[in-house]
Amino acid sequence: MWVELSPWWIVVVNCVGIPAVHLLVSWVATCLPARVFGGRGAVGRLRRWEWGLYERWLMVRKWKDLLPDAGPWFGGVAKGRLGERDEASLRAFAVETRRGEWAHWVQMVLIFLFVLWTPLPWAWVIVGYAVLSNGPCVVSLRYARLRVGRVLG
Repeated sequence: MWVELSPWWIVVVNCVGIPAVHLLVSWVATCLPARVFGGRGAVGRLRRWEWGLYERWLMVRKWKDLLPDAGPWFGGVAKGRLGERDEASLRAFAVETRRGEWAHWVQMVLIFLFVLWTPLPWAWVIVGYAVLSNGPCVVSLRYARLRVGRVLG
């Protein structure tokens, strides 16, 4: 614990701050222009081996529909189902999956910062929460982008 807070303030900051991080990052992601997410950066670039990981080992297809989709909460795009299936719509969908993936990576990193004032063993709870609340969403979004990429060639 690098920042000293009273136990009461730790509870308040964590209970208010963590949901605020989720909401703020999601809102920022929906406000950013699509061109920000149009590229293929090192983190967002898909690898060949991911298809087997997501399809066979993690069985994403079986559980992806159980995840919440907060994209529409701030005027963003729902990523649960494809709308149109023309090339322009599929490319736009891929951009939206990058937007969602970016938001979840940023949320995870920012929530990790809450361990600065959270004592052990509760700091591990924060780390576990950050990974478990964002990791499956990142995996699902990458899987969706892989599927769209296969259609687009």
